[in-house]
Amino acid sequence: MIGTAHHADVIIIGAGPAGLSAAHQLNRAGVSVSVLEAAPCVGGRMATHDVDGFRLDHLGPLLSSSCPELGLAPALEGLVLRDFAPGLLVHSEGRQYRTGTIRSARGALRAVRSRSSAPHAPLGGAIEQARLGAALGRLASTPVPRLLARPERTALAALAARGLPSRTVNGFLRPLLSALLSDPALTTSSRVADLALRGYARGRLCVPAGGSSTLPEILAATLPPGTVRTGVHVTAAGITSVRTKEHGELRCRSLLLATGAGAAAELLPGLRIPSFHPVTVLHHTTPAPPPAGTSLLLDADRSGPVSHTAVMSEVDPSRAPHGRSLITSTVLGTPPPDLDRTVRRHLAALYGTSTDDWELLAAHHDPEAVPAMPAPHDPRRPVRMLAGLYVCGDHRDTSTVQGALHSGRRAASAILADLGVREGCEAGAPLTTAA
Repeated sequence: MIGTAHHADVIIIGAGPAGLSAAHQLNRAGVSVSVLEAAPCVGGRMATHDVDGFRLDHLGPLLSSSCPELGLAPALEGLVLRDFAPGLLVHSEGRQYRTGTIRSARGALRAVRSRSSAPHAPLGGAIEQARLGAALGRLASTPVPRLLARPERTALAALAARGLPSRTVNGFLRPLLSALLSDPALTTSSRVADLALRGYARGRLCVPAGGSSTLPEILAATLPPGTVRTGVHVTAAGITSVRTKEHGELRCRSLLLATGAGAAAELLPGLRIPSFHPVTVLHHTTPAPPPAGTSLLLDADRSGPVSHTAVMSEVDPSRAPHGRSLITSTVLGTPPPDLDRTVRRHLAALYGTSTDDWELLAAHHDPEAVPAMPAPHDPRRPVRMLAGLYVCGDHRDTSTVQGALHSGRRAASAILADLGVREGCEAGAPLTTAA
């Protein structure tokens, strides 16, 4: 039984990436922590479900191998990342084009190239490709503070003002940013969009081996036993105590709300709730995988509901039983009424193959999948409400896994400062990556 005298120095409500990141930093500083999670498992929106041997992500956000927060968490040194093939596949006017990737400013003029010399290729000719490569190279080498100091507008307006041909913008940059930001209209702040493009230019797109839930599961498993308690529903919260359905009142010295924005506002009336970008993820299996390999495939023409898709069993074989294929596709915005039929028809065009024998394993729709970040957007919203009460999550930072982890670290630093405890943060070891 949980005692009710003094349960922990800090109670954290929510066992997603933000709450678990904060728990690690507090634990390393010697502060006792209790993490309460209402769901039966950790991870929040980074959930993964087992269905007949398949590992199916609820949302499946795209990560970048250049994400600094992954390397700053020592607990994640065992995280294995599965990379997509370098560059992307872009579908335009009935054809697929393969792009390269820019790793540094020095390589900026090694232009992004298409497999075809067709005159209407989305990246244009050699000169247009070189201009795109130079623009991505400059972003890759620009310090983050300089990006955050740029004039702010919508991401779409900023793309139009970059001086790149509209064919390059609409055929490559716009579908790429839509996938990275889960925002097909690109109303997101241009500063946030620049950060996303910078991450793409500096690294590779990747996913955690075994599913998105692997990341929060590793964070939870490396905390002291008993720190994280799932299936605990908090009904009321204050600075020095919380009330739960299962265990009554639990006392603490500080409280950190690490839930989604909506749940945090229920416990803390007056907290601003942002608008959201809805996301639907569909998982199909097929006897023979379509010819896309380990690439991420984007639809430049926006000719159907699918924003991006991948043969996930090729990228990460652990997500499907031996001999079976897993195709994961993402629909942004409001899904169409006849979802599976419409998506399979679109996928047939994107992959250039029949989808009549594809089987739908699962479809997950989340109307509050990604907090919107319209301009003006503050990527460092306050995490300290008042002494003893704190809030973290991607809605306090940027609406990414990187933002969630970073907001958790910021909240932990604020708690330790108010408690008068020196931080014991140590440098993280490099990630283990796998192609």
